[in-house]
Amino acid sequence: MLRTSLILFVLMVISSFSVKALMPTIMLAEQNGKPNLEELVPQSFGTWKLDPNQSAVILNPVQEENINRIYDQTLSRTYSRPDGYRIMLSMSYGADQRSGVALSVHYPEVCYPAQGFQVLTNKEGSIATEHATIPVRRLETTLGMSRREPVTYWITLGTERTVGGLDRRLIELRYGLKREIPDGLLFRVSSIDRDSPHAFAIQEQFVKEFIQNLSAEGRIRLAGAKAP
Repeated sequence: MLRTSLILFVLMVISSFSVKALMPTIMLAEQNGKPNLEELVPQSFGTWKLDPNQSAVILNPVQEENINRIYDQTLSRTYSRPDGYRIMLSMSYGADQRSGVALSVHYPEVCYPAQGFQVLTNKEGSIATEHATIPVRRLETTLGMSRREPVTYWITLGTERTVGGLDRRLIELRYGLKREIPDGLLFRVSSIDRDSPHAFAIQEQFVKEFIQNLSAEGRIRLAGAKAP
């Protein structure tokens, strides 16, 4: 009996040390540096220019008091094109994007309803850019009867792209096996438009032009690395 208890104790100690030895400790944000979103994101590109009246359009569904606690950097801009159509761009960057930690990204399908929006549809899709094919999630949201806001978003973890779920867990596992802690970014575009297919088509074109006009560093930071 004593021998069995001693063996179990030794196994528990070994297991404890093994878990500690395998815990991720390498912060990619410290190795690679944190991005400067203000510098990476252009104020104009293609037919799109920064809207001088953007403050009157943006309604960020993440509560203001939580932003600084959750993220290391955020960026919100509104762009318009000559015909007056507006796209709202929002980015949220965190140095530690493991699931279950305070900095884990807030998904729009969660934070939009928290601010009174209703999510009507939630579908996965993709956008094929010259840089890479980006997996995206598209939401149709509404605030009361007056504001219909289709949303397109994706997430980067380190240099990989995801829209959450099992795929995100597998990416985290790959980094974890290398003892790396990935940083991450949520990239979201939306527009006030009652015609969702029309909105999603313009958002896709906006993303393609946006990615094409980024620096090489910006494309990797905001849209992930090209597949090998």
